[in-house]
Amino acid sequence: MREILIVGGGYAGFYTAWGLEKKLRRGEARVTVVDPRPYMTYQPFLPEVVAGSVEARHAAVSLRRHLRRTRLIAGSVTEIRNSARTVTVRPAAGPDFDLRYDLLVVTAGAVTRTFPVPGLSDQAYGLKHVEEAVAIRDRLLTSFDRAATLPRGPERRKLLTATFVGGGFSGVEGFGELLGLATALLKHYPEIGAGEPAFHLVEARGRILPEVTDRPGEWVVRSLEKRGARVHLDTQLVSAKDGHVVLSNGEEYDSGLLVWAAGNASNPIVHNHTDLPVDERGLLTVRADLRVGTDTEVVADVWAAGDDASVPDLAAGRPDARTVPNAQHAVRQGKLLARNIVASLRGRPVKDYVHHSLGVVATLGLGRGIFQYRRLVIKGFPAWLMHRGYHVLAVPSWERKARVFTVWATAACYGRDIVSLASVQHPREAFVSRGDVRRGEEPTDEPTDEPTDEPTDEPTDEPTDAAA
Repeated sequence: MREILIVGGGYAGFYTAWGLEKKLRRGEARVTVVDPRPYMTYQPFLPEVVAGSVEARHAAVSLRRHLRRTRLIAGSVTEIRNSARTVTVRPAAGPDFDLRYDLLVVTAGAVTRTFPVPGLSDQAYGLKHVEEAVAIRDRLLTSFDRAATLPRGPERRKLLTATFVGGGFSGVEGFGELLGLATALLKHYPEIGAGEPAFHLVEARGRILPEVTDRPGEWVVRSLEKRGARVHLDTQLVSAKDGHVVLSNGEEYDSGLLVWAAGNASNPIVHNHTDLPVDERGLLTVRADLRVGTDTEVVADVWAAGDDASVPDLAAGRPDARTVPNAQHAVRQGKLLARNIVASLRGRPVKDYVHHSLGVVATLGLGRGIFQYRRLVIKGFPAWLMHRGYHVLAVPSWERKARVFTVWATAACYGRDIVSLASVQHPREAFVSRGDVRRGEEPTDEPTDEPTDEPTDEPTDEPTDAAA
């Protein structure tokens, strides 16, 4: 039996494995997926997880629930040696080990692109995974709780200040949703004035949302500014040490929440730890039929798709065009990968990937959105409805659709859930502290032999390793 190994269980990897399960005959091949997480994150829902409009678990699609005939390995691939048809896997526990394959599919997914900004790694959250979205929401809710007990001044102002770096879809959607949540919170916090929360969006280019044309992008900026936000264009983050934000335009202020959404970089396994061909951006060189290689030379039995694959965009009509790294392409490439792999196993011709864009749609907060398809632009509430309608249909499985729709229906009747669960980042703190009131330092999960009379720390909502 041939061994099909899929590196990565994100969009492209999940849909490839899902499609193979449906198409492969019994005994024709065995499919293995290696991924450190036991779920596929439906990333378009992360901004709504930030706002509490979608439950965190509903934005995660369980691999074991849906890939019932696939062998799943919880771990990370650290090296690909195609010359030996072997990958090295680092599991969550235990020593590294090698896996052999007959056919390889690389869908490892991109990682967050960062720069050597002082304080960034200590202060910032990313926005690519469910745990990061939950931590951002809890950080804001906890900040409101703390600010409500403080007099007006620098500490309170810092708690009520949030900064997003990156004006692409991820950054703008997360920013708009969190701004909407903060505005909605004000009615529950009479101690906090309407003008106190400060939201800053920092973008190095002269415009936001490069996927839309200039005028819709300018409308989004005006819309955010009317809601009280500040949008800093042609501006870079210079420093974030100790939460003190310094911008390249000379502005400085303290920010209690910093979110970095300034684009993606190729996965290190693809960029640095493989003998497969990569381009100047560190992406796998991929043909239009999703096989790794060029038009003149193919790497036998190796396929790739998603954010780490440089796939020709045949719909663009330009020889140098490549598909952009988004969910629309990754899902469809994964589905075609499954069909092409089965076709190649059975000696049938494979098909090229061609997808004409359905347009772009973004949420800017509850009841606000923007949609563009060529010259057609829809703004406001209708675009927001289109965003929700498209993504509830696109999220895998009817079970997930039902759960998400139920939460939306409940929120429409009763409003947002504004409970912060930041304490789950330190689940043993209540047990370890034995009820002592702690303040100031980072909590510890290390047990103590006996209570102390010295004041100790209360839990903080600083980012953990999983959410930083």
